[in-house]
Amino acid sequence: MSIGIGADNLIAGYGPTVVLDGLSFHAPAGSTLAILGRNGVGKTTLLCTLMGLTNLRGGQIKLGDRSIEKLPTHERVHAGLCYVPQERRIFPSLSVAENLAVSVIPGGWTTDAVFDLFPSLAARRNNAGNQLSGGEQQMLAVGRALVGNPGVLLLDEPMEGLAPIIVETLFEALARIRDKSGMTILLVEQKVDLAMDFARDAIVLDRGKIVWQGTCAALKKDEEAQHNYLSVGV
Repeated sequence: MSIGIGADNLIAGYGPTVVLDGLSFHAPAGSTLAILGRNGVGKTTLLCTLMGLTNLRGGQIKLGDRSIEKLPTHERVHAGLCYVPQERRIFPSLSVAENLAVSVIPGGWTTDAVFDLFPSLAARRNNAGNQLSGGEQQMLAVGRALVGNPGVLLLDEPMEGLAPIIVETLFEALARIRDKSGMTILLVEQKVDLAMDFARDAIVLDRGKIVWQGTCAALKKDEEAQHNYLSVGV
C-alpha cells in the first residue's frame, strides 16, 4: 500500500506554545522525504502533528485524498499512518514476538517478514523488550510499525545513539523497505549525509517554517543552505 501525505498551513505546538507556523508540504505516494534542520526547529513536532499528538491550531493534513486532521491518533494508524518515535516506546515486559503480535494489522508485513529483515530479532524473539540492546530495540520499533500495514511511515531519528555498525545495518534495512515496499517514508535525521543518501527529496525547517525544499541531490550541491540551516561546512 502506498499513500501520499501532505499538509497545508499547519499551525501547531504544545499547550499555548506555537512551534509550527504556517508549514506546508506534500510527499507523493511512494516518495521519500528527509526532514532536516537544527535541534528545536520543529522536526519532531511535525511528525507528532501528523499523528495527532500536538495541539493543532490551524491547517489541514491529507493522507491520500482524505483529510485526517480531526481524526484521533488510532484512526490515523488504521488509515495507514505509522510512527516510529525517537524514544522507541516498545513494551519492555513483552517479548519481541509479542511486541509485534499486538501491533499486527492484516494485509501488510508479517512477523516472519520482519524477522527476515532483522535476523538478530529472530534470534531473540523470546526475549523481553528490556533485554534488548538499543539497536535491537530500534529494529523492533521499526518492525512494530511495519506490521501495522502502513502506507506512510514516519521515522524520527532512528539512528540516534547507535554504534556505527548498527547504524549501517539499520540503514541497509531501511533502504530495503524503501526499495521494495513502495510506501511513503518521512525521515527526520540529524545525520544529514545519511538522510540525503536515503531520501529523494528534502525540506529544511527553521523556527517552524520551511526555509528550503527540493531534491536531496540539489541540497548536496547547495553549500550555502547547508551552512545556514544545517551547520554543515562551518
